[in-house]
Parts: sequence; structure tokens; C-alpha cells
Amino acid sequence: MNLKELSDCRVLIVDDVRSNVQLIAEALKGEYKISVALDGESAMKAVAASQPDIVLLDIVMPGLDGYEVLRRLRAEPGTRDLPVMFLSSLEDVADKARGFELGANDYLTKPFEVLEVRARVRSLLKAKAYSDAVRAALERDLSIAREIQFGLLPAELTTCAEGTGLDLHAILEPAQHVGGDLYLALRTAPDRLFLAVGDVSGKGIPASLFMAVTMTLLRSLAREHPKPETVLAHLNQELEAHNRGQLFVTLICAVFDLSSGQVHVANAGHPSPVLLAADGTASTPFGSTGLLAGLFPTAAYTSHAAAFGPGDTLVFYSDGVSEAMDPEANEYGEEKLVSGLLARPRPNAKETADGVLADVKRHAGSAPQSDDTTIVVVRREPV
Repeated sequence: MNLKELSDCRVLIVDDVRSNVQLIAEALKGEYKISVALDGESAMKAVAASQPDIVLLDIVMPGLDGYEVLRRLRAEPGTRDLPVMFLSSLEDVADKARGFELGANDYLTKPFEVLEVRARVRSLLKAKAYSDAVRAALERDLSIAREIQFGLLPAELTTCAEGTGLDLHAILEPAQHVGGDLYLALRTAPDRLFLAVGDVSGKGIPASLFMAVTMTLLRSLAREHPKPETVLAHLNQELEAHNRGQLFVTLICAVFDLSSGQVHVANAGHPSPVLLAADGTASTPFGSTGLLAGLFPTAAYTSHAAAFGPGDTLVFYSDGVSEAMDPEANEYGEEKLVSGLLARPRPNAKETADGVLADVKRHAGSAPQSDDTTIVVVRREPV
């Protein structure tokens, strides 16, 4: 925003004394668009109807006083950063301190000089313009990073599974623009399919970079080593050797042996997938077989093997599923995941994954998504 564009800014003046409103409005008229509210309730309605660029707020008013108006503004995500300057006759240091503690950007005591009001309003609006520009640039960068990160994920799982008798579907919803969850599916031999699902510690850019490194290493190691425990061991060594940020990844690697009808699973601290057998039973047989990857250079890994017959389904997930919370901070949990899968059997991998996600969102309700959510379903087609 340049200086000319400051004239497009809207200033909301909130004061129950009309003479004060008139004085301030006259001082700012011609420089900005002016809106007026004569009490706290009207101010909140005005902000909700059309958010201003700055609020000039009296403290002592009938009904909602200025402190309560500011508290409510700061409690809402949409107005948390809205510039607010108190214009008040309360000049005690304690009154000013309370205003700043609640989140006021400035505080000017009455009577005030018109030139000072103009200067402070202009200063706050210029600061807001700069902050908005920085935020917009960051949003653009994060959007590009998100596109790059999603570009690392398999674009089409059906192609990977073609001719294997396996039906695959994956969902990944980051909690932020970018995140640390990952999944990978590779056809490493005519009769072998490699699958990995992981969750990097932390969130945001650091987790996304660690995720990208993990994905790159997995693509190479899975083609080189047929056993999932060997893939994990080599991955752990590579990550640990260059891990200055002390991040780590929980990771589960599965190799589907199409000739034997078995699945071999090595697990570095990740939640066990749910095995839905064709006979209608469910289990979580693939617990951790080694330490989380990236921190301990000598960590050792083993694997579990199990039959994966026609009609069987494996549901892999990240802890963004099991630890999803409702507004009362109750977790979704593994038990609810399993019971939901059994209660609503689905005919294919996509419907199974979609059903889990819908159930998690029903549980969360209005609570914000606190972690990345990943669901990967592998179903062996019935004979």
C-alpha cells in the first residue's frame, strides 16, 4: 500500500460523546473514510458488518466499555491484528497499562491535539500497510511451498497399483499451508509394492523441509532394498547424519508381496494401521518395531509379516486422525477409529478413506484442526 492508498482506509470512531466524535471526524475528514459508533455494542456491529482499518476507541461508555470492546476484538481471529488506539480521559498509568495489556496499539489522553491524532493515525495505518504487505508475501511463498510439497506426493496411486489386485487411495490435509505428514507408494518390482506413511515432528516450514528430504531418500532406498526394515535402517542413518534441527519422523514402511499374498511391515514409532479382515474382524497388528527415525544412529529395526488376502483392507493414518479433538478436548482415538470402520464397511479404498475423514470431522466439529491429517487405504480386491 502506498501513501495515496492510505486515503482509502476507513477509520471507525467510537465515543458516546457526540462533540468528541465531531472533533475527531473533522480532524481526519478528507484524509480517510470515516465511520462512527456511539457505544460499544454499535462498534462491534460496525466491525462485523464492514471491518475498518483502524479503530479510535473511547474507554468510558455505557454498556460495553472500551476495554471490553478491545478484549472481544482481540479474541476473534479476524480482528486480532486490527489496529486500535484509545482516545480517553483516563490518564492514570494503571489505565494505560491495562489498555496495552489488552492489546491496544496506542493510547492518547484527552484533551488531545488534532495534529497529534492525525500523526498517530497515519503512523498506525502505515504500519498496518507494511504488515499486510509482508503477510501477503508470506502467504504467496507458503502457497508455492505447498504446491512444491504436494508435488512430491504420488500423483496417481491407481497407476502404481495397476495389475496388482490392490486398490489404493490417500488423503492428506495439512493443518497449516505446509506440514510434515507424508505418504509414498512405489512399484519396486513386478510382484512387489512399497508403501510408506509418516509424520515429521513439528509443523510449518522446518517440518516440510524434513518431509521433503525423507521422501527423496525413501524413493531411492525403497528401490534399492526389498525389506522394509532395511529401508528404515538406512533412512535413519541418512537423516541422523545431517539432522541439525533435531527433528524426527515416525514412519511405517510396508512391502506387499503379491506372489505370496503377504505384507511385511517395519514401524519406526508410528501408529499401527488397522487391518480389516475379509471376515469382518479388525486388529492393529503392526506396532512399533524400532525407534523413531532421524535421532539415533544405531537404531535397529525388525518387521512383522501377516497374510493379506482377498477382501482384506489396511487403513494407515497419522496421529492427526487419532488425536483429533472436539471442542471439549476429547480425542477421536484408535478405539473410535476401529469401531467406525467396522460399523460402516466400504466397498473400496476411496470410500473407506473418505468415511474415516468424514467421521473425524464430525468428531472435531467446530474445533480447529491442530495437526496434519493423513489417511492411506490399501484394499486387496476380492477374488
